[in-house]
Amino acid sequence: MLCRFHSSHSLPLDLLLNGKNVLMNILLTSLSQTAMPHTPIIRSLLDTDLYKFTMLQVVLHQFPQAHGVYEFRCRNPHTEYPLADIKADFERELDALCTLQLTTDELNYLRQLRFIKSDFVDYLELFQLKRRFVSVDTDEQGRLHIIVNGPMIQAMFFEIYILAIVNELYFRRLETPAVLAEGERRLQAKAQLMQQYAAQQSPNDPPFLVSDFGTRRRYTFAWQEHVVRTLHQAAPEVFRGTSNVYLAKKLGLTPIGTMAHEFLQAFQALNVRLRDFQKAALEAWVHEYRGDLGIALTDVVGMDAFLRDFDLYFAKLFDGLRHDSGDPYIWGDKAYAHYKKLKIDSRTKMLTFSDGLDLERAWALHQYFKDRFKTSFGIGTNLTNDLGHTPLNIVLKLVECNGQSVAKISDSPGKTMSDNNTFLAYLRQVFQITETN
Repeated sequence: MLCRFHSSHSLPLDLLLNGKNVLMNILLTSLSQTAMPHTPIIRSLLDTDLYKFTMLQVVLHQFPQAHGVYEFRCRNPHTEYPLADIKADFERELDALCTLQLTTDELNYLRQLRFIKSDFVDYLELFQLKRRFVSVDTDEQGRLHIIVNGPMIQAMFFEIYILAIVNELYFRRLETPAVLAEGERRLQAKAQLMQQYAAQQSPNDPPFLVSDFGTRRRYTFAWQEHVVRTLHQAAPEVFRGTSNVYLAKKLGLTPIGTMAHEFLQAFQALNVRLRDFQKAALEAWVHEYRGDLGIALTDVVGMDAFLRDFDLYFAKLFDGLRHDSGDPYIWGDKAYAHYKKLKIDSRTKMLTFSDGLDLERAWALHQYFKDRFKTSFGIGTNLTNDLGHTPLNIVLKLVECNGQSVAKISDSPGKTMSDNNTFLAYLRQVFQITETN
């Protein structure tokens, strides 16, 4: 779809020249990594998604003794080479990651975020990831097995780093000047398309807002930074920010994020009645942030089950909802009907979409919902790993908390995740969910 916009004549000359210079730097950096002493992939603990900090703060304040188990999965049926081949390099990167601490400058940046509390920053000043909580193995099929097993205040924080490291190590072996050139062509097409959408915006409509959500599946850190810079320079009125805290700080952008599935899943094992876990998680969030970060995630046990718990109390307290699985149009229509039933003006609420988007899909959704909702779009892989190779569909998911199984029952087939079929069946029964995935 983007190919027809590959012509670059409408983009500023300095943007194009900068893109070519950045490409050269990325290539030189990649070549030097094999010829020079080791430079770690993760060089700052801020190089992660904002919601890791926001969730960790709640964990520290409200259930600091919780224990979690996370498992790595690669959903690709085939890869260019076995992920087992990167095991040694991955473990070296993991060792380097576990030496990092936040600097004074980074801590001060976190302190000035309104929703980050001072005692949490004091905790982060001492924070360091512990290597002993991560085990790495391979099997005869060439698969990479990674398990994080430890206190939630440690285990929760590993996810984004691990996924970004696996991606960068994997794609490093596939990188060529031609790959980078193709990536740049596609990026400039996106920049031009974003400018086109900005020009089509009506001042009377809610704004079309796009953010980078691509840290975990990025091609490389350097490429993610190049993408974020390019798109922000091309259309700052559309490109609103990034989930990556380090890049937000460096580039003066808004860090974006609230909660992930693991936060709600944990409450399935936190001494509340299973039927009430969603309400308990939402209540804990409200208690912590008191009006900030008010976008609720809806698909841990599906939208229908979520809405049964999302009563007038929560509907008034939260600013909106996030879509991450299932048909986005059906989902948004259900949200509209729900707010209407509660006699809440849906135009005051935000729908945030983050499931497998590209710019065209995002724009189409914006056009469909703009008369009923404010909208925003978090685009991940299509922004940060669109260079011609098949991206890795990898996850590191919470499968156990406090010794009990936890699960996500997705609205999308194939995204349901649990190691315990008995618990999964029980969860479906409790929330009246038909077994379709």
